[in-house]
Amino acid sequence: MPGARRTIGLLGATGVGVGAIVGGGILVLAGAAFAETGPAAIIAFAINGVIAILTALSFAEMSAAFPESGGAYTFAKKVLSVRAAFGVGWVLWFAYIVAGVLYALGFAEYALLMLAELWRLAAGHAPALLGTHRTAVLLAIVATAGYTLSLIRKTSGGGQWATVGKVVVFIFLIAAGFWVMAGRSGSSIERNLTPFFPHGAGGLLKAMGFTFIALQGFDLVAAIAGEVKQPARNIPRAMLLSLGAALAVYLPLLFIVATVGTHGSVSITAMSEQNPGTLMAEAVRNYLGPVGYWLVVIAAVLSTLSALEANLLAASRVALTMAKDRTLPRVMSQSHATRHTPVMAIYASALALVGILLMVPDVAAAGAAASLIFLVSFALAHWTSILARRRAGDAPSPFRTPWFPAVPVVGGVACAAMAIFQAFAVPAAGAIGGIWLGLGVILYYALFASRAEAVDAFTQARDPDLVRLRGRSPLVLVPVANPRSAPAMVAVAGALAPPAVGRLLLLSVMPRPENVKKSQPPPRLVEAQQALSEALTASLASGHSPEALMTIAPAPWAEISRVARSHRCESLLVGLSKMDADDENGGKHLEGLLNDVDCDVAVLRAPPGWRLEQTTRILVPVGGRSAHHELRARLIGSLARSKSTKVTFLGVLPTTAAEDEQEETRRHLMRLAEDEARGKPVTQVVLADDIVGAIVEQARKSDLVILGLQRVGRRRLFGDVALRIASESSSATIMISRRG
Repeated sequence: MPGARRTIGLLGATGVGVGAIVGGGILVLAGAAFAETGPAAIIAFAINGVIAILTALSFAEMSAAFPESGGAYTFAKKVLSVRAAFGVGWVLWFAYIVAGVLYALGFAEYALLMLAELWRLAAGHAPALLGTHRTAVLLAIVATAGYTLSLIRKTSGGGQWATVGKVVVFIFLIAAGFWVMAGRSGSSIERNLTPFFPHGAGGLLKAMGFTFIALQGFDLVAAIAGEVKQPARNIPRAMLLSLGAALAVYLPLLFIVATVGTHGSVSITAMSEQNPGTLMAEAVRNYLGPVGYWLVVIAAVLSTLSALEANLLAASRVALTMAKDRTLPRVMSQSHATRHTPVMAIYASALALVGILLMVPDVAAAGAAASLIFLVSFALAHWTSILARRRAGDAPSPFRTPWFPAVPVVGGVACAAMAIFQAFAVPAAGAIGGIWLGLGVILYYALFASRAEAVDAFTQARDPDLVRLRGRSPLVLVPVANPRSAPAMVAVAGALAPPAVGRLLLLSVMPRPENVKKSQPPPRLVEAQQALSEALTASLASGHSPEALMTIAPAPWAEISRVARSHRCESLLVGLSKMDADDENGGKHLEGLLNDVDCDVAVLRAPPGWRLEQTTRILVPVGGRSAHHELRARLIGSLARSKSTKVTFLGVLPTTAAEDEQEETRRHLMRLAEDEARGKPVTQVVLADDIVGAIVEQARKSDLVILGLQRVGRRRLFGDVALRIASESSSATIMISRRG
């Protein structure tokens, strides 16, 4: 990631995971778990721990293979598609923000409780202001603002002290609990654990569904993977260490609470049903007195603070990665000039968090929605790990999940089943998740799709492995008729179909011969064979494994269309001779072909002796407020894959254009150039009343001109302007049109 630095070591990455997992979840959710399933809450957390470890293994393999920030969003982008990745990233960003809201409010409530208790000790009673929701929201905003500034100042924030402090408190609570247990009789411990399953298997499943989010947090290591040193080594270790630390705290603490945290004949189940939210504090008070109660309150404050920081950190990194891919606004990719922290992504995530704090007085349903979304993203991570392993084949990987594919299959099914259960158990969670996803779909297609898909096309062209990981094998149809033009045609087709991944179908259409004699070959057969032979040779030399097809048909243009449809070609490349460019009928034939096929079309007009591999200067004329062009970005990315190229985006305005219109055109060109050519593209605005003449003049300084063809509704037009440029330009011209 440009602008980002790997500054987080194993200890820092583990601290991010531990900070997010340990504390807040168990302190809030243990009461609900005991209320649903009694002492078997220990089993519920243990089974959730196993599922979380299986999930962490899949996350570790994917993060080690793709050590980039973004977590499940990055996995989806690598293995699925940019549209699927947006959906995953959009809901994941929301989930981290909502988790941050929960922890911010949790901190505020515990902090106000502590202040109220201290005020009572000092003055006998506490002000009513300390018990209002408005005060809690204000304190939550203050905490969010503090951690926002902390994350801007330093990549890993400043909450490690809170993580260490709460772990120390939990260790003390567990040690003190075992000390008290040593003085109890075995029969009393057994009595407190009976009945172990008061509500049967149904209660156990409910407890698992409610409490799984208490183990969410190891995935935050994947969300910041782009900033972790030695990612292949440190990311898997940090994930497993943070989960191990959480389970090492959770399971003994739950056992202590269930056995020595009860009072008299009141069972842990009854205590939980009466006060689920404060169960942990009351249970610890029962075996450690007021000191234990205060330690739980302190632990809760530290836990919610560190979890708030960790989720805000993860949300900002997901937003940053999405903004770099243009699936969120580009402004969110800006980093601090000296500290290199993603300042705009942090601000955006923090503002969204504060907005939800102000608008949603009750975030319980939103928290359940976050749990549902995390489970769905975890199931998806298992699926993508299976796809990535199978598509990568025997390629070496820094970390491999053991017992493949059993681990991702079992883990994925478990996460999906729990997500379905959560959607039915808390209908509001499914509704919130659905509304947010629906809003994302509207925003994507209205604002982000064009830019995101252009950036993605450029990225795929530069990295053919990405095409392979997505399971794509694009087929490009190349009709060849002239042996002399075959090498140039195959070279351009190779730019549309990445080597070793894409496929070329070389087609020669021969007119039906008349009066064929057995002793003589049909007229034009030798020429057709020679054209195919030249194309096959050039294709093999470029690293493709081509297929060749020779057909006989009375109408070549109709036959090309038929073959394109029957073979479901992704792209079609046709050649345009100078005679066709000068002839009006040549344009009509091409326009008919454009509208008769459902694939991308590229039309090449190349002067004799032109070679794509020698092309270093590319001119891209852009008319008006043209949108991003995915096929153009793919071509530019392919051409820039192995050599240094200069790409110039050109705008032509009338000589009467005002200065502000010229400046707006420059900004528009720069936006297109930055997304479709990346690197350091050049933009140029020329004032001329003869648009074609101005483009032809600029083309003399270039090796290749890439033109986008017009579209009116769903109809693609091969207009006079394109034909004139192709005819009058001395450089090669590629005219492109996306499928309808």
